[in-house]
Amino acid sequence: MKLHRIPDPGRRARRGMLTAIASAAVLAVSLAACAAPDSLAQQARAGDNKNYIAGDGSVSEYTAADRQNPVTFQAPLFSGQTVESRSFPGKVVVLNFWYAACGPCRLEAGTLQELSQSFQGKGAEFYGVNIRDEAPTAAAYERTFGVTYPSFYDRNGGVLLAMASFVPPQAVPTTIVLDKQGRVAARILGVADKSTLKSLISDTLAN
Repeated sequence: MKLHRIPDPGRRARRGMLTAIASAAVLAVSLAACAAPDSLAQQARAGDNKNYIAGDGSVSEYTAADRQNPVTFQAPLFSGQTVESRSFPGKVVVLNFWYAACGPCRLEAGTLQELSQSFQGKGAEFYGVNIRDEAPTAAAYERTFGVTYPSFYDRNGGVLLAMASFVPPQAVPTTIVLDKQGRVAARILGVADKSTLKSLISDTLAN
């Protein structure tokens, strides 16, 4: 007895669907292989609740011709004194964005303190910009790491907003070097290497 297979139209449709899915998967893998990874974006999507995005240590230096307008802000220090950026011109100013629970900030604290002392009286001033802590927490951090230069109390984000073109939100630590006209001359995203930051400050002082 000869059996005859009855065509199954649904089977053909299912086969076509599986082929389409397989093709889409291959395309997705190919695109992923070609895409350059964005470390900041990856950290932002990670959802690991560390509350900061650790920069990759990349350094940006801007020639005098490429620098933007002077930064403008007015903000209180933890001491209660209010400082205006218009008092900066004539000096090179280093701004370091930090807060106490940020692990990378702790790694670079000693470097920043040492450099602040080595440039003291040579035309460069250091300021921290604390974006999260209340005064007791910030003070405990400064005692632990021997930090003697002042920090802005910036929980309201005034300084961060003024630097928005250069400091990605939550990218802590970030260190900015302002030239004698109050313009951004250099930036380090992530932990500041001592010799690199020293060189950036010295170059800015010389120009």
